[in-house]
Amino acid sequence: MLTVEKIGGTSMSQFHDVLYNIVIGKRKEGEFYNRVFVVSAYNNVTNWLLEHKKTNEPGVYQKFLNSEDYKADLDKVCQKLISINEGLENVGLQLSEANEFITNRVEQAKTMLSSLSKVLASGYVNAHDIHLAAREILASIGEAHSAWNSTNIINNKGIHAKFVDLCGFDDNEALTIDERITKEFSGIDFKNVICVATGYTKGTEGIMRVFDRGYSEVTFSKAAVDIKADEAVIHKEYHLSSADPNIVGVENCVPVGLTNYIIADQLADIGMEAIHPKAAKPLELSGINIRIKNTFDPDHIGTLISKNYVSPDARVEIVSGSKKMLAIEIHDPLMVSEVGYDAQIMTYFQKYNISYVLKSTNANSITMVIWENNASEKLLEELKQNFYQVTGVPVALVCAMGTNIATPGFLYRAAKALYENNINIECYAQSIMQVNMQFVVKREHYEKAIIALNQALCN
Repeated sequence: MLTVEKIGGTSMSQFHDVLYNIVIGKRKEGEFYNRVFVVSAYNNVTNWLLEHKKTNEPGVYQKFLNSEDYKADLDKVCQKLISINEGLENVGLQLSEANEFITNRVEQAKTMLSSLSKVLASGYVNAHDIHLAAREILASIGEAHSAWNSTNIINNKGIHAKFVDLCGFDDNEALTIDERITKEFSGIDFKNVICVATGYTKGTEGIMRVFDRGYSEVTFSKAAVDIKADEAVIHKEYHLSSADPNIVGVENCVPVGLTNYIIADQLADIGMEAIHPKAAKPLELSGINIRIKNTFDPDHIGTLISKNYVSPDARVEIVSGSKKMLAIEIHDPLMVSEVGYDAQIMTYFQKYNISYVLKSTNANSITMVIWENNASEKLLEELKQNFYQVTGVPVALVCAMGTNIATPGFLYRAAKALYENNINIECYAQSIMQVNMQFVVKREHYEKAIIALNQALCN
């Protein structure tokens, strides 16, 4: 069976476990191959190069944007990458070769960035495009570093491995992302080699321009489709579980086991990505199943996501949600029976590139729940200036999801569990498809609501 397997940054930073749990495992001689690994940068490396994904703490990229001494900062990152190399020497990394590779790659990046700076200074180009090009160059460094190291270590264990560099640093070919993936994987005898590919792929459309920080999963997805993989595997530091074990306790949740792409989309919509939604679609359309596995529990079969799976038994598979939501309610006595009223609202959502996660209406009110961030605050202020009465309330969203919950009783049990824990449902939504019950609750009730729903619906 030919598989394409994605390894995330947290797992990569514990490469000893990746090596012996995933790459080698319990396989015997001759059983190591027919696998392509698409690897992320080691934990925090992309944060250092760009900006911190959660806190927005600036990295090298911000220095470049501000025309500051980005080269000095890039040199500091390079030293951190060399320190990572030193920690991998005992796993089998050839340190001198690894340090030479990453030093050369950083020097190449500095040369490219210097050229971009000069072009930018001319004033004859679109600054936005130059900035995005710099972002692409910086992002690629982390994946090149981890992929080269992994290939070197695997080869040093006597297993034939090939470094598939999709970063395109050494050519100026105007290839799309798909074309580059096809080119780099063509002619490889997968039966006799493990491929380790960079999670970053250079393409004329700009993989970060289109997908931003979800780019490694997009490379993973496109590679799986291109080589017609039998299965796509994602290795994470945790199981895809019935609820967050950090909230409900490890003993109170179980791996989901089986679910479908519709549920994966529901998870992505609330920020709990099993896989980036734009990465999932090509796999779904190609009929390739995704398996989510725990790097540190290699003997467990994990959770299989397929296109047509529906649980034979009515059950809630996952309880999840987010505290970082904002409920915007627009009330207008003149809204009733006015055709297209919400179309007016959506022009402002489109202006700020914001989509809602939940929408609930009555005769003269529309409530939409969105992610709370800087853009949402600006949207709220403009809505207040243009509509009769607008309220913005920080809330939490808690969801109960399953492939087979369109049956009497689930909503009753969920509402009863929240009631018994003195949690008011501020707002609620469910579509006719009935795969996701969405409950809006006060933020301070989020953890308690997750525990209550998990206990009532999953255990």
